Amino acid sequence: MKRREFINTLGAAWLGTTVWPLSAGAARNLARARVVVVGAGFGGATVAKYLRMWSDYHLPVTLIEPNAQFVSCPTSNLVLGGSMPLSAITLSYEALVSRHGVTLRRDTVQAVDLQKKQVRTATGPVPYDYLVMATGISFDYANVPMAQTDAARARFPHAWKAGEQTANLARQLQHMRKGGVFAITVPELPYRCPPGPYERACQVAWYLKQHNPTGKVLVLDANPGITSKRPLFERNWAEHYTGLIDYQPGSVLTDIDTKTGTVKTVFGTWTTDVLNVIPPQTAGQLALDTGLANSEGRWCDVDFVTYESRNAPDVHLLGDSVDSGLPKSAHIANSQAKVCASGIIARLADRQPDPLPVFANTCYSYVDDNEAMHVANVYRFDPVKKDMVSAEGGGLSDKPSQQEAVDARAWAKNIWHDMLG
Repeated sequence: MKRREFINTLGAAWLGTTVWPLSAGAARNLARARVVVVGAGFGGATVAKYLRMWSDYHLPVTLIEPNAQFVSCPTSNLVLGGSMPLSAITLSYEALVSRHGVTLRRDTVQAVDLQKKQVRTATGPVPYDYLVMATGISFDYANVPMAQTDAARARFPHAWKAGEQTANLARQLQHMRKGGVFAITVPELPYRCPPGPYERACQVAWYLKQHNPTGKVLVLDANPGITSKRPLFERNWAEHYTGLIDYQPGSVLTDIDTKTGTVKTVFGTWTTDVLNVIPPQTAGQLALDTGLANSEGRWCDVDFVTYESRNAPDVHLLGDSVDSGLPKSAHIANSQAKVCASGIIARLADRQPDPLPVFANTCYSYVDDNEAMHVANVYRFDPVKKDMVSAEGGGLSDKPSQQEAVDARAWAKNIWHDMLG
């Protein structure tokens, strides 16, 4: 499959789903149901929109989100490189309300009562018949508890949830001393966006090449090697960032001196000027607190035909919190959201959900301000394994190019419109 075809794989056709004509009885069932979605990221915003559209706007949907605007993690590394302002990846939820009739409640969820079927928020309880939780990730600081305080998080930001931490890390890079060391710690898989840390290394190295050429990027990777697009990153670093990027595999973080920024790994001690700590990750805190992270106590086990929790009826989970062999990516969350929306509507319309969902994933990585590369895959549900498995299709860039950067921008605009437009 060609990369440009992947750019257009955000619609329902790739899911094997069908939007059926609704009978009068089905329309009444939909109108009586109460669906609450928690979290308005790539999974939550998409499922809210498609629940409305595919129910022919009969199904009431309440979307609970504490933030006033959406800030995209994909392309946020360009903010560090200086080629994109944070405002360019900050988007409005307005169309979900005005165009699609989603009830958007800006609120903070404090707990979920599975027995009473209520979401408890800072402003009061919200009852539901079906709950969709798309609450993303939480960070596990067990190995480096000293980095968990508010002061430490400000000094050593993860910037793995785009927004103020992204801006903070960019400012630290801009003010780093001449010849300084910018260190990135990479957790063991699984974590959100496998190629993201290596794209970040490229963006920081590109910035240093322009503004601080004696500076260095130190990548302390807990994994035995680069986890995604390895040959492409290795070749790019050798060709363009020799002497700028120092890559250290197998470097599990064990200690941080919060006064000096000195870090210890299983292999040595490193002095840094800017320290970007990306901690190990788990399902979102709400999923953990609700007892839905029933896979190793870290991730959520779901039925991949509907994304209903295997631990709680009428509760569906999407995105990075889900336990699967799939990458934790924006495109995957967007695709899962459509499978979930189709499954909920099928149930309310007394239909069977698609038993064999199929969808694609595409992930672009920028190596500088003007060139990018991609990896793409197709996944299908295996009813024997009861899991999503690789299917025929997809591919990997031969090398970074300007055309791929054009495609990457188109992909971002398309997925933003698909979830929010």
